[in-house]
Amino acid sequence: MITGLFDSVVFLFTFLPVVLFLYYLMPGGLKNGLLLLASLLFYAWGEPAGVFLMAGMILFNYAWGIHMAGILKNRRRARSGLIICVIVNLGILGFFLYGRTVIGAWNTVFPVQIPFQGYALPMGMSFYTLQMLSYVIDVYRGEGKVQKNPADLALYVSMFPKMPGGPVVRYSEMEKQLKARQMSLGKIGEGAMFFIRGLFKKVIFADNMGLLHAEVMGMEAGQVSVLCAWLGCGAFALMIYYNLSGYTDMAIGLGKMTGFEFPGNFDYPFLAGSTTEFWYKWHMSLGAWFREYVYHPLGGGDVEESKQIRNILLIWLLTGLFHGLSAGYVIWGLYCGLLMVAEKLFLWRMLDRLPGVLGHIYSIIMVMIGWVFFFHSEPSQAFAYLGRMFGAGAYALADDRGMYLLVTNLALLIVMAAGLHPFVHKAYESVMDRGGRGKALVNGMIYGVMFILCVAYIVT
Repeated sequence: MITGLFDSVVFLFTFLPVVLFLYYLMPGGLKNGLLLLASLLFYAWGEPAGVFLMAGMILFNYAWGIHMAGILKNRRRARSGLIICVIVNLGILGFFLYGRTVIGAWNTVFPVQIPFQGYALPMGMSFYTLQMLSYVIDVYRGEGKVQKNPADLALYVSMFPKMPGGPVVRYSEMEKQLKARQMSLGKIGEGAMFFIRGLFKKVIFADNMGLLHAEVMGMEAGQVSVLCAWLGCGAFALMIYYNLSGYTDMAIGLGKMTGFEFPGNFDYPFLAGSTTEFWYKWHMSLGAWFREYVYHPLGGGDVEESKQIRNILLIWLLTGLFHGLSAGYVIWGLYCGLLMVAEKLFLWRMLDRLPGVLGHIYSIIMVMIGWVFFFHSEPSQAFAYLGRMFGAGAYALADDRGMYLLVTNLALLIVMAAGLHPFVHKAYESVMDRGGRGKALVNGMIYGVMFILCVAYIVT
C-alpha cells in the first residue's frame, strides 16, 4: 500500500503552508525552481537515499532525450536508441521491484547462496519511471518537444503532489503547463476543496477500512465465517479505492493550488456493468499509459481476434507485474485479463440482456474475487480464503464476531457505499448552487469541519 506523507501534521502545518506562501510570492520565472526544490525535499523526507537514484535517472533520460532528438531523422538509429533507453529504465525499476524476490528464489533453489537481499522499492518509483518513459517515447514519436531545460524535466518527473500515488501524467499533457499556467483565487479555493476531500477519503474512510480488513486478516483460519470473509474482502476493496482516489484528489487539489491541471483517476468504477468497464474507470491514468504505450503499438483492437486476445492478456500480465513479482499479482493480472477476454468474446452479450443492477453486482463480485489474490500473495492462502467466502472451510455462515464487526462498522459502510455513487456529490453541488451569497461561507464551514476531523484522526 502507498506510503503516505500528505496525511501528516508536519506536511499539513509546516511543509505545505511554507511552500505555498513562498510559491505565491515568487515571480513567474522562479516558481518552477521553487516547486522542484520543494519536490526534492518532499521526496528526501520520505526516501533520503532514493532522491539520488531519481536524480540520476532524470539526468540519464534528459541526456538520452537530447541524443534521440538529434537522430530522429534516422528512424532506425532513433528506434534503437529508444529501445536502449526503455531497457535501462525498466532494468533499474525491475532491480528494485523484483530483486528481493529473485534473489530469495535463487537462495531457496540453489546451494550457492547470494548474501545480498536487494533493496526496497523507493516511494513512487514505479510512477516516475512510467513518466520518464512517457517523455522519451513522446519525443521519439514527435508528440512532445525535447526538453532543453533539465530543471523542467525534473519537475515533471518529481512534482510532489503526484509523487505518492499518481496520477501518471503524460509528458505531452504537461509540456505546456511547465512553461505557462493560469492561477486565480477561485482555482486555489477549488484546489483546497479537492485536497480536503481527498484527505477525508484517506484518513476517515480508507484508514478505518484498513483496520477492519486487518482485524479479519488477523483471525485464525478456522475462526473465519462466510460473513467475516466477505467483510474482510469488502473492507479491502473500499480501503484501496478510497486510498487511491483520496491521493488522486489531494494531488489534483495541490496541482490546482499551484496552477497545474492533472487528469482524474477514478470515474465511479463500482457502478460499472462489467469488469471491462470497471477497469476502464479505475486508476484511469495508469490504464491509459498501458493502452497508449503498449496496447496500441501492438495493434490494439485493430488486429485479428487472436492477437487482440494476446494483447489483452499481455497488458494484464504486465499490470500484475507492475505491482510486484509474486504469484498473487500474476494470478490477479491474468484473472482480470481472462475475464476481459471472456466478456469480449461472449459474456458482454449476456450482460447486455441483464438488468443494470445485476451487471453491477456481477462486476463487483468478480472484482472482489480478484482482490483476494492482491492481499494474499500465496495462491494457496488466496484459494483457501476464496473457499471461505463461498462456504468451503468457513467456521459458519455468520457468527457473533462477524455480526459485531458488521454492526459496529455499518454506519461507516453505508456512508462509504453512498460515496461510490455520483448522486452524493451532485446533490451537494445542487444544494450549494441554491445557497446564493452564503454558498462560500457554508462551503468553507463544511470543509473546515472535514479538515478538523482529519487532523483529529491524524493526531490520535
